[in-house]
Amino acid sequence: MAQPINQMQQPQNQEDRSLGDLFAELATETSQLVRQEVALAQTEITNKATRVGKQVGYLVVGGAVGYAALLVVLAAVTMGLGRIIASLTNWSELTSAALAAFIIAVVVGGVAYSLVMSALAKLRETSLAPNQTIESVKEDAQWLKNQVS
Repeated sequence: MAQPINQMQQPQNQEDRSLGDLFAELATETSQLVRQEVALAQTEITNKATRVGKQVGYLVVGGAVGYAALLVVLAAVTMGLGRIIASLTNWSELTSAALAAFIIAVVVGGVAYSLVMSALAKLRETSLAPNQTIESVKEDAQWLKNQVS
C-alpha cells in the first residue's frame, strides 16, 4: 500500500534524515522565526507609539486648557481683581486692571507650564527601541549558530 506523500518525504526516525532534509527544516524554521520576530517588532513598536501618542495628546490638551483658561480667567476675574486692587490702593481702574491681568496670567501660565512639563517628562522616559525584539533576535541568532555548528 502506498504511503501518503507527506509521510514519504519525512523519514520516521530523526537519525535517518539526510543533511538536505535537515537544512530544509532549518531554512523553514528560520523563515518562520524571522516572520515571528517581525510580528513581535511591529507589535512592540505599535504599543510604544500608542503610549507616545497618548502623551502627545496630553501635551496638546494641556496647552489648549492653559490657553483657554488664560482667556476665560483674564476676561472674568481681571475686572473683579482690578476693582479690588483699585479700592485697596487708590490707583486708577486702568492701572489696577493691568496689574490684575498680570497676576492672573502668571497663575494660569504656571498651571499650563506644569501640564506641559509633566507630559514632556513622560515622553522623555519612553524609549522607542523595540528592546524585547532586539533581545529575542539575539537569542535566535545564538540558537541558529548552535544549530548550524
